[in-house]
Amino acid sequence: MKIFSAEQVYAADKFTIEKQRITSDELMERAAVQIFNWIHKRMQGAPVKIHLFCGIGNNGGDGIALARHLFEHGYNMATYVVNYSKTRSKDFLINLERLTDRKIWPEFLDSKCKFPEIGRDEIIVDAIFGIGLNRAPDDWVLKLMDNLNKTEAFILSVDIPSGLYTDRVPADKNAVIKANFVLSFQAPKLVFFLPETGIYSNQWEVLDIGLAPEYLTTTDTEYELIGKNEVLPFYIPREKFSHKGTYGHVLIIGGSKGKIGAVQLAARACLNSGSGLVTAYVPECGYVPLQTSLPEAMVLTGGEDVISKIEFDIVPNAIGIGVGLGTDETTIKAFGNFLEGNKTALVIDADGLNILAKKKALLKKLPEQTVLTPHPKELERLVGKWKDDFDKLEKTKTFSEKYNCIVVIKGAHTVTIYDGKGYVNTTGNPGMATAGSGDVLTGVIAGFLAQGYEPLKATLFGVYHHGRAGDIAVDQTGYQSLIASDIIDGIGMAFIDLFKMPESPQEVQEGEGE
Repeated sequence: MKIFSAEQVYAADKFTIEKQRITSDELMERAAVQIFNWIHKRMQGAPVKIHLFCGIGNNGGDGIALARHLFEHGYNMATYVVNYSKTRSKDFLINLERLTDRKIWPEFLDSKCKFPEIGRDEIIVDAIFGIGLNRAPDDWVLKLMDNLNKTEAFILSVDIPSGLYTDRVPADKNAVIKANFVLSFQAPKLVFFLPETGIYSNQWEVLDIGLAPEYLTTTDTEYELIGKNEVLPFYIPREKFSHKGTYGHVLIIGGSKGKIGAVQLAARACLNSGSGLVTAYVPECGYVPLQTSLPEAMVLTGGEDVISKIEFDIVPNAIGIGVGLGTDETTIKAFGNFLEGNKTALVIDADGLNILAKKKALLKKLPEQTVLTPHPKELERLVGKWKDDFDKLEKTKTFSEKYNCIVVIKGAHTVTIYDGKGYVNTTGNPGMATAGSGDVLTGVIAGFLAQGYEPLKATLFGVYHHGRAGDIAVDQTGYQSLIASDIIDGIGMAFIDLFKMPESPQEVQEGEGE
């Protein structure tokens, strides 16, 4: 699913109006009807009071049009116009007139008004500001928004939480509506998925308002949302007359005294992801632990307590390096020597990334489309400090283009960066913030690389599959008890889930926003 910028959304509106020969207020009416249908399906005329707070732009126009539909269906409601400017949009005025024609008189709020009282069991519809917000709201509007946040009422935001920009982080963290649910028109917003801005939208759902498919399908976007529908076409089925060599050989290089478990997790994840053969390359202290805990893997050694040399006579199809590796000087030297002669597809994690950060010259020795999987601190060591999440993405894009590598920014919504584009993952859960989860991801991606997936597809499929395995596993363990081994145990079910049809269209739509 494409994630459109604010400018592209405006262009899509304009294209749709011209292509379908409709007026802008007719498009607004579509949006209002879709919001009403969403509410009505869930409330079925329940007497709970609904408070609609509407700005004076097009987002407010959506709210005013919604108020008309709620009134006509007998809902208990109150409508307020947040009168923050003398300028009103044309479509807001059209819908305001339609509302007053029905003898519905909204209350106009300004800096001198007392804010309405709202009970915690009531509902707030936030339609104050939309995606066009380009400056901080007036102080009295900020106080109103803060008051709404403190009511503890359920808040439903129209298109985007008011006060949230689409292209930068708010300077004042309290100057944004904290929505329980957001109904986003046609596509989600990038800000729903970034750590500094995603906190303002607990859940979201996309409403199709009939924007022209010609525009939506032909317009390239800077970011895409990656879910089951996007990764399913990547899947390479198994052939009947195949053998273990058909599905590739992964070499996992890593481990040091006390950190051999990281290699075991990565190697197990490789095998569970479908790699035909896996060899672990560890220091001598890891030989017995790996041979006994993972009999399916082969083991090579180099060094005693740390890896001091990397020499092997096998020909792997993919290599994962860095998990539990350590940063001993002999290990750093061995890592550099390995990169000098390596042309095999590569996934680098953990201390492999830390070594690259220490020895930046080694970055030029990476094979094309090497996959780097940093957590935030490892990323900072590679690309430098950033001002905010948007700056982080731009810095990562610059880094990725400079070294022709794929960068996986691990997080609640892992973002993969390559060739100037970002891919936002939809799977995963807070329970996966646990030791060894990243080692598993390294193994999954390396396993897909070895099976012949192109590097970007292997990465996107691997990130999705890793998160889905965690989602399946957490149903049995709960967030607090999920461990990395549980994620590996969920990999097989994640494959089965890939081909499981949803029970209903509702399940598809709601699942995308969770």
